[in-house]
Amino acid sequence: RQSQKLPQAKRGKALEKRVSQETVRRELTVLRAAVNAYHAENTLDAVPVVSLPEAGQPRDRWLTRKEVAQLLYAARQHPERPARTALIRFILIALYTGTRSSAVRACQWMPNTEGGWIDIEAGVMHRRSAEAKQTKKRQPPLRIPVRLLGHLRRWRDADLAKGIRYVIHQNGVPLEKQRRAWEWARSKASLSSDVLPHILRHTCATWIMQSGVDLWEGAGFLGMTVQQLEMTYGHHHPDFQKETAEKVGRR
Repeated sequence: RQSQKLPQAKRGKALEKRVSQETVRRELTVLRAAVNAYHAENTLDAVPVVSLPEAGQPRDRWLTRKEVAQLLYAARQHPERPARTALIRFILIALYTGTRSSAVRACQWMPNTEGGWIDIEAGVMHRRSAEAKQTKKRQPPLRIPVRLLGHLRRWRDADLAKGIRYVIHQNGVPLEKQRRAWEWARSKASLSSDVLPHILRHTCATWIMQSGVDLWEGAGFLGMTVQQLEMTYGHHHPDFQKETAEKVGRR
């Protein structure tokens, strides 16, 4: 599988890339779940063991405030206005809320059965629809940051005046991906190729920890367990091993 080319690659350097080990691991995880689901209903005599490649190390790459400013500035220079507007919205929402890319793009201005929605009056972002089942990738509601709320209010008023119900859209049409616009802005901002959309969630989590927010409060905001937050981002917290470091070497 890792010797195969990326199916979405169309031109340029993308044609030289191959399927990553992380993709193989994700696909095998789906296969294992399918086997187990079939076994639960039909009882296999022997359940195949699906072995997974070793999980990669958590990424510690995040954006500084200067890099975020560069990315936003570049996004504002995009030559196509609909793509430019959608990309700026995506960056700000994903950065300030730490919400996964797919959930941000599925968000609407009113309750629906397809994805989450933004309640401006209550100041709450619902990451998933009321009918969606809770999964391991938790998507709890969150209090909208004050710096984002003003932007959202203006965007909502402009969209609803045109009958548009999706938050991230191009001329009213919702977007599943923004790969071209993202790559354009990333390159324009002179950021490295490892700056992918998911880095906005990492950046939000890192900034939260650097500000000294309580672990329980931060985990609830991001939709993580306290253990996940502490294991991946704990070293960014100002209190990280502080007491121990101060006592080492003392009498």
